[in-house]
Amino acid sequence: MASSQIIALLIFVFTYLGIALNGFPFVKLNRKTASFVGAVLMVICSVVSPQQALQSIDFNTIALLLGMMVIIAVLKLDGFFSFISRLTVSKAANASALLSLIVFITGFASAFLVNDAVVLLFTPVIISICKKSSLSPVPFLLGEIFSANAGSLMSITGNPQNMIIGINSAIPYGEFMLFMLPVALVSMLIIIWVIKKVYKNFDFKKPVDKQKELKSAAAKSMRISLTIFLLVITGFFIGKIIALPIPLIALGGAGLMFVFSKHKGEDIFKEVDFSLLLFFACLFVLVDAVKQSGVFNFVFTLSLSESMTSVCLLFLVSIVLSQLLSNVPYTVFMLPLMNAANSKILWLTLAAGSTLAGNLTAIGAMANLIVLEQAESAGVKITAKEFSLPAVIITLLTSAAAILFLQIITLIQG
Repeated sequence: MASSQIIALLIFVFTYLGIALNGFPFVKLNRKTASFVGAVLMVICSVVSPQQALQSIDFNTIALLLGMMVIIAVLKLDGFFSFISRLTVSKAANASALLSLIVFITGFASAFLVNDAVVLLFTPVIISICKKSSLSPVPFLLGEIFSANAGSLMSITGNPQNMIIGINSAIPYGEFMLFMLPVALVSMLIIIWVIKKVYKNFDFKKPVDKQKELKSAAAKSMRISLTIFLLVITGFFIGKIIALPIPLIALGGAGLMFVFSKHKGEDIFKEVDFSLLLFFACLFVLVDAVKQSGVFNFVFTLSLSESMTSVCLLFLVSIVLSQLLSNVPYTVFMLPLMNAANSKILWLTLAAGSTLAGNLTAIGAMANLIVLEQAESAGVKITAKEFSLPAVIITLLTSAAAILFLQIITLIQG
């Protein structure tokens, strides 16, 4: 192994350990800063040139993420998330209906609004309604967590790894949803069934204290932003017809938000996580650097087929490595191999595996951590055992459903 390959390997291992561990005990690093340091070291150590590093960044993915962040920021400032979450719980007649509504509304909202943002604003409302109704919030918060991940699978804009896959695979927005919608729907039904089985002694027939704070003013305040958001989603579906790529549609929607929103630009930008965009850019630099060095040629030159064996293997690897590396870094790492395979079914397998893997552990997805941290701050403790039992069952059943559906797609296309 050449010295440049050794350097590249050491930097890569250091960075991905920092990402997996969310930093190191002896330095003040987290996932985002570790990826930044790693990318800079790749350039300083001449593994890649500054020009190569810049060219390796997938600006289409960055643009799509930025556009969606701005749109979501304005919707949040207009009170959309609070309005829809309170509207959801106001329609629940009893605890069973509340669980079903939380699962399906969270799932579908996560498909279009990025699951992290959805749970961030839904969680306080769920806890509030449960406390008012003298219900333990735990089953409902678990339903929210699992459905936020499962629901985000159904569209390219549901989560960051889907955005990466959607851009690189060139699968049309509508076609991606056509394939993944059944998996997401079945997964949400599985989530409801498992939670009710795990909490079989829970009184799901108990009435729910209805929310009456909904105001027409809230609906009026988001009229413009909601219209723009619906136009953007429509644009995603007809992007091929109007000859506009998804990232450009998202940026166009963001531009309309800045023009027509009543909020100042600086207030909107405060809601945008620019460090996440930098994190993505650094990941692209890191993976391209190790590819250029040749240190992982044995991985990137593997041949994947559309056989059921390859689908099952890729799905299993996605679940395991998503726990170790986190699903977004893992997805970026797999890009050279996936681009070489150039298979729609394998792209869909990567999306399903890396997304459903988020439900396996408490640290499997950022949405999980957001809900657990918010719950703890509100005095609601969800123990490891309470999380793990339904998590393992749900991951196994939803993964089996996804693999079965992928097999059906393979047979139809074959």
